[in-house]
Parts: sequence; C-alpha cells; structure tokens
Amino acid sequence: MTHKNITLLLFVLLAWTGCQPKVDKATDLQEEMANTLNIQGIPQTQYELAPFGFSDLGAWHGYALPHIDSTSYYGGFSGPLTMKMWGQWLSKNLSQLELTDATSMAAIDLRKAKATLNYKPGKLEQILDLGNLNLQLNLIFVSERTALIQTLITNKSDKTQSLFIGWKGELFPKEMTLGETENGLKINFEKGDEFFLMHNDSNKSIQISPDKHSYQMFMKDKQEIDSGETLKVNLLHSYYFNQDEAAKETNLYTNWLNDTDKLFADNKNRWNGYLNKALNSENPLLGKDENRKLAVKCVQTLLTNWRSAAGDLQHAGVFPSAAYQGFYGFWSWDSWKQAVGLVRFNPELAKSNLHSMFQYQDEMGMVADCVYFDPKENNWRDTKAPLASWAVLEIYKATSDLEFVKEMYPKLVKYHQWWYQYRDNDKNGLCEYGSTDGSLIAAKWESGMDNAVRFDDSKMLKNNENGWSMNQESVDLNAYLQAEKEDLAELAKILNHTDEAKTYQQEANALKQRIATDFWDEATGFFYDREIVSGKLLTVQQGPEGWIPLYTGIASKKQAKKVVSILMDSTKFATKLPFPTLVADHKKFNPLKGYWRGPVWLDQAYFGIKGLERYGYQKEADLLSQKLLQNAEGLLQDAPIRENYHPITGKGLNANHFSWSAAHYLMLLSDENN
Repeated sequence: MTHKNITLLLFVLLAWTGCQPKVDKATDLQEEMANTLNIQGIPQTQYELAPFGFSDLGAWHGYALPHIDSTSYYGGFSGPLTMKMWGQWLSKNLSQLELTDATSMAAIDLRKAKATLNYKPGKLEQILDLGNLNLQLNLIFVSERTALIQTLITNKSDKTQSLFIGWKGELFPKEMTLGETENGLKINFEKGDEFFLMHNDSNKSIQISPDKHSYQMFMKDKQEIDSGETLKVNLLHSYYFNQDEAAKETNLYTNWLNDTDKLFADNKNRWNGYLNKALNSENPLLGKDENRKLAVKCVQTLLTNWRSAAGDLQHAGVFPSAAYQGFYGFWSWDSWKQAVGLVRFNPELAKSNLHSMFQYQDEMGMVADCVYFDPKENNWRDTKAPLASWAVLEIYKATSDLEFVKEMYPKLVKYHQWWYQYRDNDKNGLCEYGSTDGSLIAAKWESGMDNAVRFDDSKMLKNNENGWSMNQESVDLNAYLQAEKEDLAELAKILNHTDEAKTYQQEANALKQRIATDFWDEATGFFYDREIVSGKLLTVQQGPEGWIPLYTGIASKKQAKKVVSILMDSTKFATKLPFPTLVADHKKFNPLKGYWRGPVWLDQAYFGIKGLERYGYQKEADLLSQKLLQNAEGLLQDAPIRENYHPITGKGLNANHFSWSAAHYLMLLSDENN
C-alpha cells in the first residue's frame, strides 16, 4: 500500500468578532448532549489509535481532545490523524497555541489554566481560564477536506492586554520534515508525493528546528485586546489528495474566514438536525435520558467513521471503525446495515453507502467483500450475505425516493441472481457460502462469521470457473435470500413491475416452506446448516443462524416457540449480555479469543430481538433488549461502542467506535414497531 498525492493544508488568519447569524435554538442538542463519548488522550506513537474519536463530513483526518491531566498539551487538539489506507498521527498536537505578554515579554503558561474539555456532537471544545484571560478553542469541520480551529481570546481584566500570538508543533513521522515556503511552512514527505502546508498571511517569524521536525511561528505584530473584548484566531486544516481538490478548498478559504460565525451556526443547525431526527421516535426506550444519550453516541460513531469519495472510491461510505488499523475500507454487509441506521438521520449518506459498494458490482453481478482508497487492496475472493435489498427498501420507506429505487433495483436483481448461478453447487435452489478462488478462508469470510464452529469441518466444492461453495447449505444465507425475494417483490411493486413482483413473491413462498422443512431439527428444536451430499443437519453448534428464520418470518409458530425456549435459557443464549454467537454451554465457547465463537455481535442480537417481536414474544424481546442496553460495558456511560461484547461479563471486545454496532443500537432504540 502506498500514499499518493496527499496534501494537508493549515491556513491561519486573524479575525475580529462580528454579528452572529441565526441559530435554531428550539432544541439545542449539541449543547445538551456534550461528552457522551470520552475521546481524551495523547497518542504516544505514530500508529496508536486509542485516543481517536472525532471527524465529520466525510473528512479523511480527525482529532481527539488532550487528556485533562496532560496540561503541557493545553492550547491545541490531539492530531491530526490521517486515514487513507491506515491511521497515522502527524503530530501529538500540531498547532498548539503560544501566547506572550507583549509588555513583559513573559510567556503565558497555559499549563496553569483551569481547563474544561468538551466533546459536543460535531464539535470539540477546550476552555482555558487563566484569570485575566479566557481562551476557548473550538474545532469543527466545514467541508469534507477542511477543519476549522477557532480560538477566542477574551480579556477579563480592566486593562488593555497586548499579546504576541504564535503556534508550535512537532511531527511524529521521522520520515517527514518541515520546510519554509513563501507563505509559511510545508511538510516534506519521504516519497515526495505528499505535502503539508501551513499558511499565514500576517507578518510572521518562523523558526524550524535543525532536524526539521518541529517549528515555532509567531506573528510579529502584537495584538491589542481591550478590556471585555474578544479576539478570534482562525485556523483551517485541509487534508486532500490532489491539486483539483486543493484548488476547490483554497478558493473557499476567504469566504469561510470572512464569516466564521455562519460556519459555526451551520454546524450547530446541521448537527441538531441529525440528532432531532435520530431521537424523533415513539419508541419508549427513548423515554430514558441514558438511552437518548446512547442514540446520540450512535450518531457520533457513524459520522466519525464517514469517509467522503476519494481515491478509487467514487462515493462516500463508512469505515467499520477508524479506531482500528484493519478497518480502513468499506465492507459490503457493514454498508447494508449501516445504511439502515443512517437513514434515520442522514438519508443521503445511507444511499451513498449502497452506491459505494455497487460501484464495484462486476459483470456477473457480484459485489466485492470490501473496497479501499487503493483498489489493489479490494477483496474479490468473496462477497457478503445478501442484505442490500433490505437496505434499499428501508431507505425507500424513509425517503420515498423513487429514483433511488429505479437505480438500484436492476443491480439488486443481478446480485440476487448471482447467488444461484455461482453459489448453488447442486442447483437445488438452496445456496452455500463460498469463494471465487476456492479458498476455505474466503468462504468463511463470505458468511461474515469468519471462524464460527459450524465451519470447523467444512470443505470446498467447485461450482464453475468463477465460483466455489462450502459443502454445506447455510440456513441463514437461504433465509436472507428468502427475505430478499420478498423485498424485491416489494420494490417491484413500487416500480409497477407487477409480473416480477408476483414471481418474486411466489419464489419467496416456496423457499420459505423448504427452509422451514429442510433446515429444522425437531429433536433439538432449532435450525441448522445442512451438509450437501448427505443432507445431514450440522447440529455441531447452535448459533445466530438458528434464529434468523424467526427474523425473516420463515419459522412456523410451533418452531418459533421451541427456538424461543432456547433463546430464553440463561445457560444458552439469555446470558448477561444475550445472543452470544455460540451457545454458552458449548465446549468451544470462548468469547475472549473466539471472535465468532461466543462474543455478542449487535447485528445478530438485533435480528434475534426482531425475531421475538415478529412472533409475538414482546415481553421476552423487551427483557433481552434491556439486557443488551444495561449490561454492555460502558455503553450507557462515556465509553466507545465496541465491535462486540463478552456475553458472560459484558466486557467490550475488539475494535472501539464500531459502526454496525452503533447502527443496530440506534435501530433498537428508534424502531417504532415494538
């Protein structure tokens, strides 16, 4: 993987307080919902992602707050972190404010300030009380490439104060160096195909260290601040990938900096819009303040992981997590699930999640497993479970966007047909997970449940030159395909494709009966995968695949009753945090090391809750929903939403700030069919 044509521009301007544009204050949730997430921290290494937590508008860079105890970093924000193919901190604190009393020439020690650090939805805030001076640093994003850092310096004394204002910073990457340009500073990257500029149009003094890894820059002209007055200092951080983007951003700088009040008002109104939409539900769960804060945390998580079109990616999408080095791309089934959560507050981004993956649909109909800024890293060895039609239908229900359905429907049909052409080994109408290259590992990836116990003894069968299958028909895959037929029937009706709608519904009805019969084990009262040749049910494990037929409405009432009795057993699935991905009394149950051998994944838990509700088990669904909310470590406090959780202890596991967990928690809180 390589970096190509990346630019990060820092633009510094002074401006004075002006008139304030109108802000909708009806429900100022941006202020009310401060600090639902703790993102304080100082990165200790270039590639450490632990403190990360804030980006917006699809930017490819982000920031964190310094830790409240890290007083030597007051006056700036942790970062930036760039996120092209992996996460890389450019600095612990790239633009740290320095103030000098122009009368005594004594440095003003920001470490002595009484500090207040806030992460508000869409905004970072740092308030430093120095007695006679009050500093407030605010960071927002103003475009998909640019962040604005504004410092308000208020004179609280009864005298005019004279200050010299400057900044300092030190680079993390040793392969990068600083250099002076006509207008300020630049960062020289090792390969010469990336650069960073710091521009200041005032009369300034710049000093670069001998090793060219740190700098100090001061405005030569002192700034006079009268008693009670406030001075604004504005910085723009722009991170972009080519000169066309550079021109687009720099052409906007003057307008932005001439009216920063409007930028902050727009930010507040946009974020209040997101949050009001996300919380606009009759679901009784949102009657609790702690759950409302969780819903806000879900929105923040999804939008921090939002990346705009860049490189080979022609549409915006959402990373699974920007806080984990392995997740710097767009995944297909993550995108489908994320879209269903996103449409509740950002429908355009929800649509773009679909576009970002179907951009790569091949001539056979397959959609790639995951795609990246650099297309050489795209994974075409497998795809993921067919949930795209569900996402499109949910988007239509929320938006009534007929043109979107017209655009997506033929692509969904082609993708649906692909499964039967390339993943049905014996052409019996029941499909298997598989791969394009015959590898078992990719076939397991295709299931999304990479190391599930049900695949421990699986083998590969060749279907044709472009497709291989595992030697088992998976109940969850076929249940998803049955549900997709119903979704395609609905979409066809919307488009007045009457004959197609009838055909898909007939196919759905027939497949429903087959699944209810062929994958059901009466003796144990559960659904299982089935071995192709022998037809034997693989009762080696009980896991999420067994309750997906309830989610999709395939099970009979009698079957559902038996499955529910297992789901409500505290030794099996009704654990402290319910719906483990392997029944808790199995000998291979190992949540700490198992990934899909025990941890609770929120998508599968959500499908379980919806399955209970579908068959009238509302009391049970409510009980397990409360356990999912109350018993996940830190969920209702300020900890990040995790990739998955330990079912026995509730401990958060694996990646922080995980998108589909956020999406499904938001669905759980805002669905209105409870």
